[in-house]
Amino acid sequence: MSNEIQAQRAFWNSEADAFQRIYTHRKSKFSNTLDQIFRKDMYERYQFTIANCEPIKGRTFLDVGCGNALYSLELARKGAGKVVGIDIAEVMIGLCRQASDAENLSDICTFIQTDLLEYNPDQKFDVSFGIGLFDYIKNPLPVLTKMREVSTDKAIMAFPRLYTWRAPVRKVRLGIKGCDVYFYSAARINQLMKDAGFSRHELTKVGKLYCVVAYP
Repeated sequence: MSNEIQAQRAFWNSEADAFQRIYTHRKSKFSNTLDQIFRKDMYERYQFTIANCEPIKGRTFLDVGCGNALYSLELARKGAGKVVGIDIAEVMIGLCRQASDAENLSDICTFIQTDLLEYNPDQKFDVSFGIGLFDYIKNPLPVLTKMREVSTDKAIMAFPRLYTWRAPVRKVRLGIKGCDVYFYSAARINQLMKDAGFSRHELTKVGKLYCVVAYP
């Protein structure tokens, strides 16, 4: 495991509960209001991703950097045939398994602590997606290439935009916590999609993010 991944693993293990509260809203009314304002695109990227996973029923999905299983569980509820979520943080994987068991979705959802580049599935997936993933990867090309290789229909990604007021704020805030964060221009994303071997892709601006649907 690289030093970069070890650092990210340590960060997400420590931040797992705080991250969970963003979506469960187990916060004060004031904090939830701030999330609705400053993290609006986190909710928007969720809607974008689920919508672009359609058709869902009976299909297979790979959730790269699955976090607290928010996306994986929703796909299972909507009738996915199989969902595999992978994450480098064992605390996150523990939360995923607890949530899956609580909803009796463990026959559909499998969660594995691993890095995508070390993961060797025994099958390809209809759709792979990485949301809240590329913010933290210094060299995204190998990950994008692997996502293309394991996907038969499409891959969905989100990238934080470079030229926004929030970019330097996040850079400093997360840097203090020892977490590197990276930002992207549209031109760089377009080049990455080409270099990763996708045949075509669609780039959509979602708040302070770029969301991408790419076809292998």
